[in-house]
Amino acid sequence: MCDPKFEKIINERGHNFEDLLQQYVELINESIDIPERKEMTISMHSCRGNYRSMWLAQGGYDRVAKALFSDIKIDCHFLEFDSARAGGFEPLKYLAPYKTVCLGLVTSKTPRLENKDAIIARIHEAAKIVPLERLCLSAQCGFASTHHGIGGCILC
Repeated sequence: MCDPKFEKIINERGHNFEDLLQQYVELINESIDIPERKEMTISMHSCRGNYRSMWLAQGGYDRVAKALFSDIKIDCHFLEFDSARAGGFEPLKYLAPYKTVCLGLVTSKTPRLENKDAIIARIHEAAKIVPLERLCLSAQCGFASTHHGIGGCILC
């Protein structure tokens, strides 16, 4: 829902983007409202589509930041930040104080190894918005549904 093309499609189909976003928030929250909730950590990966190391959508988290980071009642967000198509860290200002963010700064789309200093610099950039103790590092997506992509693993 971060991609402006998606919002345009929703509106063209006669739906209201804000209503749909709120409906998604409510459905996610209802699905995790279970008695065992107190004893488990619930996280969510926000994906832009990475089938066969290709992508489906682009756009920063700005448009959905409050709903995603404040209203959805999960404990940790696994977010893609390995390329410019994910936007900047500014939307993390809406992150609820009890949440952790796993910064997907390591790409699984190419075999190229990231520069260690560049990754550290990006972590420090995010730490200007979210305290460092609430940040983790991961691959941008380690949940590929096919074997065709480069793949990835969680480093958090």
